Amino acid sequence: MRIAFLADIHANLEGLRACLADARGRAVDRYVYLGDIVGYGADPAACIDIVAEACEQGAQALMGNHDQAVLHSDFQLNETAAAAIKWTQTQLTAAHKSFLTRLPMTITEGSLLFVHASASRPEKFPYVHSLREASDSLVATPAKITACGHVHDPALYHIAVTGKVMGFIPIAGTPIPLSSQRRWLAVMGSVGQPRDGNPNAAYGILDTRSNEITYIRVPYDIDAAAAKIRGAGLPESLWKRLSMGR
Repeated sequence: MRIAFLADIHANLEGLRACLADARGRAVDRYVYLGDIVGYGADPAACIDIVAEACEQGAQALMGNHDQAVLHSDFQLNETAAAAIKWTQTQLTAAHKSFLTRLPMTITEGSLLFVHASASRPEKFPYVHSLREASDSLVATPAKITACGHVHDPALYHIAVTGKVMGFIPIAGTPIPLSSQRRWLAVMGSVGQPRDGNPNAAYGILDTRSNEITYIRVPYDIDAAAAKIRGAGLPESLWKRLSMGR
């Protein structure tokens, strides 16, 4: 089975459509949305509609911190993110918010774990930026492969039977074998707001038959997405950063 992981869409409709179009050409069997459908971008309703329809057809979606912030006015975010969430709340219907309310924090399927942030404390949304933080997530679950988002920066970590944790930045488009002698933490990049210096939308595909994961980058109409953010009156940094991938 080939599973596509899409994380941190952040209401970027152009980025989402580009990733889905690319995935359709790669014989994907299933889709897992790893949280943060909304926030930052200008198309929260349209992005929720796409994910909700996909879930009706067998896809799965998780709760992200921005999704939760839409539902809870006391959720702590930085000033820019909070401004985007406040605007987002005015764009969603009761049905959209109801869909977000039903999203789980984690999904476990056999030896696979899906979570927005870290397996260590899913409900607290800790970031995985370092080997120590990756270790916290890896030791918190027996899963052979954990897929997450939240960081907006692609990375792949593994823990050996000795307990040693290693990590590296994957090369986009190159299938990476996942040794069964190790347990793995795959941090997907962001569909809607990459922060690794590459502005192209990011997602990944896990092939459970070959036990390989491939990180993928997809160009999309950044100018159109940025123009929408600017037109919505959202903070300037949110549209400027798209072209920089920062």
